[in-house]
Amino acid sequence: MKLNEAQIEDLTGKVFRTIISNGKHGILQSELWKELDLTSRDGSRVAIRLERHSLIRREKILKSGRWTYKLFAVKLPVDTTSIAQAPCLTCPVEHMCSLDGSYSPTSCNLIEDWLINSFNNNNSNPKPQKPSTKK
Repeated sequence: MKLNEAQIEDLTGKVFRTIISNGKHGILQSELWKELDLTSRDGSRVAIRLERHSLIRREKILKSGRWTYKLFAVKLPVDTTSIAQAPCLTCPVEHMCSLDGSYSPTSCNLIEDWLINSFNNNNSNPKPQKPSTKK
């Protein structure tokens, strides 16, 4: 059965959301087709369409002795998890914090730990510590 334009448009959104949900690791084309119950013909048409619109990138790889494509989203949505864990939101001395105050973001252990954890993609809360005083 050949898909009409409206069906392809709907399928394009589903395929793109699935590729995005696989994050920076991407997804093999064949896995995507199985997950969405697509024929390789229809799936390839949608992938090529997304690639033409610069929404995904197709990378040719050798998997189990066969050439296939791995699909990656060109841009992934921003993860706000680390921002939600910013220590300033729950800091007991936030009202006294300023660049030239007793407590300063430039010397705060909580911010330093949070930044390091965020940078390392560790979304766990930083270890609770007392904010350091400016020296």
